[in-house]
Amino acid sequence: MDPYTPPALARSTLLALWLAFGPRDTDARTRAARLVQGDDEPHEVTGLDPEDERAARDADGPPNGVGTLLAAWAGADAVVALLPEAGRAAAVPAAVSHAAVEAGECVLVERRGRAFAAVPEVRRFGSDLEPGHLVRWDVVEVDPWQTRVLGAVGTVEDAERELRTALVTATEALDSLDVASWREDAADAIARLRSPVDLGASVPAALDPRRVRALSQAVRLRTIVELATVDDGGAVNVWQSDQRGAALHQVGEAARRALEAATLHLR
Repeated sequence: MDPYTPPALARSTLLALWLAFGPRDTDARTRAARLVQGDDEPHEVTGLDPEDERAARDADGPPNGVGTLLAAWAGADAVVALLPEAGRAAAVPAAVSHAAVEAGECVLVERRGRAFAAVPEVRRFGSDLEPGHLVRWDVVEVDPWQTRVLGAVGTVEDAERELRTALVTATEALDSLDVASWREDAADAIARLRSPVDLGASVPAALDPRRVRALSQAVRLRTIVELATVDDGGAVNVWQSDQRGAALHQVGEAARRALEAATLHLR
């Protein structure tokens, strides 16, 4: 596999998008669950509120795993997927902060005056050639999060402005470091990054074009960061390495916030 194929959207990102913007019929929920699950083994869910469990059981069809969350939280008043990192988790409720940073992702919902977080615990098994993943979503009731998330993540419009600046920074970083000349496998990947990433059928058809653009651009930028930080490559001294790191940190942050902002939906 080409190691620089643009990465798939995170499980939490896909789950939040389908919760907020996907159709609510049984067929759509089944399809969304398959997309979130991907090549994983069937997901498990623990800690779901009894009232939400009843809502999932009452939904058409036998929900299980990711389908349980999609059925239980359909029509939530607010949804967002966060992608926290150590030192950058201000928007994450304290009750799940450590677990969410460990996972690098979580989904937050608010419904009927209560707030919940779902954090995926991923366990890898198998070999590098045939990897597998066991995923368990741990659901925890948390404090209301909308105000904190809005302050930390911002809007899709804010994200688009940041992404335009970040793309210029990323392109200049790649050009100045001449990544393609010292990484033979990077040349094709860099060429592909000139075109938008096609998210295809992985996102709901009802997702508005602005969010789709933000998601596509953010995935492109995250790939650039991966290309330019996989090793020291053409950085011939510590100063050059530090310069690259500072520039690409800004790019990675813009991409992360854009991915979060694109999932934020308040009814």
